[in-house]
Amino acid sequence: MAENQTTMLADLINPQVLAGMISAKIGEKLLFAPLAKVDDTLVGVAGNTVTTAKYGYIGDAEEVAEGAKMGTAKLTTSTANFTIKKVGKAVEITDEAVLSGYGNPVDEAASQLAKAIASKIDRDCVEAATKAKLVQDESTHIIDYDGVVNAVDLFNEETQSTKVLFVHSKQLTQIRKNPDFLDKNKYPMELMMTGAIGMIAGCEVVVSNRVKLEKGAYLNPIIKLTEDSETEDETAAITIFLKRDTMAENTRDALAGKNIPSATKHYGVALTNESKVAVVKFAAVTPETPAE
Repeated sequence: MAENQTTMLADLINPQVLAGMISAKIGEKLLFAPLAKVDDTLVGVAGNTVTTAKYGYIGDAEEVAEGAKMGTAKLTTSTANFTIKKVGKAVEITDEAVLSGYGNPVDEAASQLAKAIASKIDRDCVEAATKAKLVQDESTHIIDYDGVVNAVDLFNEETQSTKVLFVHSKQLTQIRKNPDFLDKNKYPMELMMTGAIGMIAGCEVVVSNRVKLEKGAYLNPIIKLTEDSETEDETAAITIFLKRDTMAENTRDALAGKNIPSATKHYGVALTNESKVAVVKFAAVTPETPAE
């Protein structure tokens, strides 16, 4: 005969199940997922400071006279150090919320925790991207086609690759009003990036409030996708180094009648291929429009 078992409120928040839910949701919410490589070789390795190699930029193209031989450039690598960090978030769920709350508080907690961690990783990815050596200063005017073209040309591509331009939500109206912007709602097109709103100058446009505002100008990253038709082994523009994947825990405060689910993640983000990232600076506002 089966033994009688009692389901406790704490059982409704199973840390293992919660961790799986959060990890899956982080993947869905992580904006940079298609652009960054996730490296888990640090899992189980001692230490929290990591040295990573990155490719340097070969320099701008030079004019070549008719019949003359062009010079060659050597690919170089340099190293950069970064420290593994731990990020985390916790919420409180009362017994009353679990028993009679609106919707499903446990699922909502998992979703909110995932969003918090994914948002932090995205912010770190943007921070890494803005350290790129390829910088186009167009800060005398708001975002436009010519400025994006000038930035894209810094890549010196022979074969055009898929690129993603990140814009701030406050630039959204500006870019939509640009006559050279191709809105996906008006023109049928296949876009590789989830959430892309259209294209300009061959770049898929993605809106993110992680784009930095610095001295009155937005630092808009342009990132080449990691999937390259020429080689599958090319180093990704940005790498997320995992030290420990999402870990969920649940603390029970019996006296207060609360469950406190939390989630943490240990990782580091680095710019690992400078040749695949460019930053273009655009003015936040037009000269005739006062700043907020």
